[in-house]
Parts: sequence; C-alpha cells; structure tokens
Amino acid sequence: MTKTVTNIWRHPLKSHGREALDSVTMIAGQTMPGDRVWAVAHDSSKADGSQWVPCQNFTRGSKAPQLMAINAKLDDASGALTLSHPDQPDLTFDPNAPADLHRFLDWEKPLTPANRAASARIIRVPGRGMTDTDFPSVSLCNWASHRAVEAAMGQELSPLRWRGNIWFDLGEAWVENDLVGKKIQIGETVFLVREPVVRCLATTANPETGVRDADTLKTLKENWGHQDFSVYAEVVTGGDIRLGDSVKVL
Repeated sequence: MTKTVTNIWRHPLKSHGREALDSVTMIAGQTMPGDRVWAVAHDSSKADGSQWVPCQNFTRGSKAPQLMAINAKLDDASGALTLSHPDQPDLTFDPNAPADLHRFLDWEKPLTPANRAASARIIRVPGRGMTDTDFPSVSLCNWASHRAVEAAMGQELSPLRWRGNIWFDLGEAWVENDLVGKKIQIGETVFLVREPVVRCLATTANPETGVRDADTLKTLKENWGHQDFSVYAEVVTGGDIRLGDSVKVL
C-alpha cells in the first residue's frame, strides 16, 4: 500500500482543462486554490455569479465530450489562463476580462455540440470554487480503484477521465468509500471525507481526444452496483500538500 500522494491536479475553468501541480497550500473551508475558479454558463443558465449553483447551469464534459481533451495552465500572478486542445490553437486569455469573452467563446464553439445550449458567459463567485457539490470540495482518488476499472474493462484508461484533485494508492479498490464520515490527513492538511463521487458521461470520453470510447458507467454499475469513483472531502485544517506526502486516517 503506497499511501502517499502521487498526483495533484487543479481545474481552473470548470470542465475546461486541468493542470498538474507539485504542491499546493490548502485553506480550511475552501476548494483547492485555483480549482474551479470559473465556470462557463450556457445561454439557458440562470447563474449570475452571486452564489453557487448546480452543474446543470454550465457547459460541461458530460454533454460536450470534446471539452475533456482540454488542458489548462493558470498564471496565478497575472490571472491569465492558457487553454490547449489537440484540434485547436492555444488560447491565452483573462477569464475576468469582458473584452476577452468573445475570444474564448469563439475558441470553444467548435468543441461543443450544435444541438446543446450554447456557452454564453464566464461565471465567478468570489471566494467559492464552482464545484459539483454545494460545499467547497476536493476530490480524492484511489489508484487501486482505477486499476480495478481498467481490469474490468480490459483496457488502459487515463486517470484524467476522473478529473480528480489528489491521487494516492490505498492498495484495495473502493476502500476510499469506507472513509466517508472520517477525517484523514494528507501532508499538513486535514480533510473530512463527505461523500462518494457519483460519475457522469464525462468519464466515457478520452481526455487525449475528446472522443467517447469507454463505457465507464456501465462497467461500474455491472461490476460493483454503483457509479461511484473517488470521494469528495472538505478541508477542515489547512496546510501544505506535496507530491510524496503521506496519507493517514485519523
């Protein structure tokens, strides 16, 4: 059993890319810094940036699989965000700048289905990452569960399908679900594990191509009777987390 952090990821623009990190400083009651800072609201959304709203208000990978192939790099100092995709030239823009909105929308448009609600604006709620949960969450992923899904499907899968924040190896599949209601410490940070992550169609898309090529949901349901992968946790004590830090149950 490894029980050390092997990967740290943040997703600055919800459903529009991910960025690998070597370390992060967590803050109690908040999401991972730089994670889900912005979200892309579609033209049927009622989101106005005043409060958290559910993911149905946003353009997302479950409805637009090509979005799954986006990578992101956030410049924390300037706030500039660079997005890359195998079928698009790189785009660097400021998600907070109204003047940059149409540049982003034009870049993203070929990656979204024509029969879906069109992206309309970028939303930010100050001090609140736009997570899929109604509380500021961090997703914790177990490599053993990932390997179990690969074995059941008979194919290799990129872990990026799961869009997790922190990865470690507990040695046995699904034992992370037994942590719900418990506190764990990773590096200097203490988390309260709140609930399993119920997965959606986004995980069926290849994060290198944006093509749906693996029925992860069917595999989970037929083999384990659920569609969970990873757990949502809340930061109760902040601190630094680095690659290689230990993970322990308190």
